Amino acid sequence: MPLDIALDRPVKANEVLALYRANKWSAADKPEALMAALRASHSLVTARVDGRLVGLGNAISDGHLVVYFPHLLVHPEFRRQGLGRQMMAALLKRYAGFHQQMLTADGDAVAFYQAMGFERAGKTEPMWIYAGKEH
Repeated sequence: MPLDIALDRPVKANEVLALYRANKWSAADKPEALMAALRASHSLVTARVDGRLVGLGNAISDGHLVVYFPHLLVHPEFRRQGLGRQMMAALLKRYAGFHQQMLTADGDAVAFYQAMGFERAGKTEPMWIYAGKEH
C-alpha cells in the first residue's frame, strides 16, 4: 500500500465529494461551497493510496499566530492505519510555534486529538451557529 501524505496538492471535486460522502459529512451536500472553502484554506493535507484520495484535512490561519483545523477525514476503509495521525502531524509541523492551534472535536475524535497533544482550552465553552443537521 504505497501511501502518499502531502501538503497543498490539488484535489478534484469528484474525489473530495466521494470522501465526504463516505464519511457522511453534510458538507458534501454543498459541493460548490465545500470546494471553494478547501481552495481558500491556508493549508490542505491529503492522503493517497495508489493515487486514490483516502484522507484530507485543512487549516484556516492568519499565517502568524492562530490556526484552526476544521476538517480531518479518513475514508472508513482506511481508518485505524495511522493516516489521520500522519496528516495531522504534517499540519502540526507546518504550524509549529503558532500561539494558538485550535479545533473542535466530538465523539471518538476527542481521544484521537488528545493523543495528538490537544486539550480542552481552559474553561472555554464551544459555541456555534450551525446550519447542519447531524449534531
